[in-house]
Amino acid sequence: MPNENEPHILCTDLVRIFTADGVEVQALQGLNLRVEAGEMVAVVGASGSGKSTLLTILSGLDTATAGVARVAGHDLLTMGARERIDYRRRTVGFVWQQTSRNLLPYLTAAENVALAMNVARTRRGAERARRVDELLELLEVGPERDRRPAELSGGQQQRVAIAVALANDPLVLLADEPTGELDEAMSSAVLEAMRGVNEELGVTTLIVTHDPAVSGHVRRTVQIRDGRTSTEVLRSVHVDEHGEEQHVAEEFAVLDRVGRLQLPQDFMHSLELRDRVRLALESDHVGVWPGHERRADATAPPPGETPPPAAAPQPGRTPGAPAPSSRRARHAADPVASEPTTPDNTEEER
Repeated sequence: MPNENEPHILCTDLVRIFTADGVEVQALQGLNLRVEAGEMVAVVGASGSGKSTLLTILSGLDTATAGVARVAGHDLLTMGARERIDYRRRTVGFVWQQTSRNLLPYLTAAENVALAMNVARTRRGAERARRVDELLELLEVGPERDRRPAELSGGQQQRVAIAVALANDPLVLLADEPTGELDEAMSSAVLEAMRGVNEELGVTTLIVTHDPAVSGHVRRTVQIRDGRTSTEVLRSVHVDEHGEEQHVAEEFAVLDRVGRLQLPQDFMHSLELRDRVRLALESDHVGVWPGHERRADATAPPPGETPPPAAAPQPGRTPGAPAPSSRRARHAADPVASEPTTPDNTEEER
């Protein structure tokens, strides 16, 4: 059982390396992720960013190369075969993008949900039938209980698939591109159904997708880039002085335990940030400026901020090199400038 103070999903410096034809590919490069119990989080990223690899590790279908991956008290890097089977049956529920992987085509919707309980041996008889009815009604597909998948729309199939994933009361629900094969209207209906399940049952929900529309249905969106979590968007609702609801979205950069972060791509393109940047520590924030030579107006800091001092280059010294700290070093850098001025020297110059 998980510790009540521990998040339901915890990944720390997670690494996954694949080897093909003697070539190593790092799908995850020190990823960090924390999802508290009862949260509903979307993980978004471009193809090849590592989000699908993350999901297969969290589902117990794959094992990380290094790092920490814990889900609901289970250490995914040290689990044995028997614990891994029980973990997939009882601790996590999984929804695939392809409906054919979620449902057996020759069983009805109700029979598909009941089968999941039969395999895990969690409920029997009247209790099992009652659980089937509860889940199908919760996901608004009760009237379709006696239909087979081919007789259901794409959105109905995915809602039945969510019911199957929830059949054994998992603590965590994982979904891989659950709206990838649906149109906009069906996608919205499925996502709202998942949000309803999250609020009604309190099941921790993680959705992995490349669809930016998913972000509008969750309070927290985590962006993955190059195998690491890069930014997070937190959404909240506030009531203004007129009593009207205001939806606020704030973007944050993810800072790992050694101080690394990834700046958003549009920030980097807008300011032409590359190679290195200049930093300045202020009383309540850190200033970041381009580190390469640019126009004077482009390097000016925002109003109210002071850029870090840049020493003027000295004769005989490469710009950016540290200033000599002793007379001997100064003489070596510029013997003329370091020569003491005497009356004799002055007279000779005249």
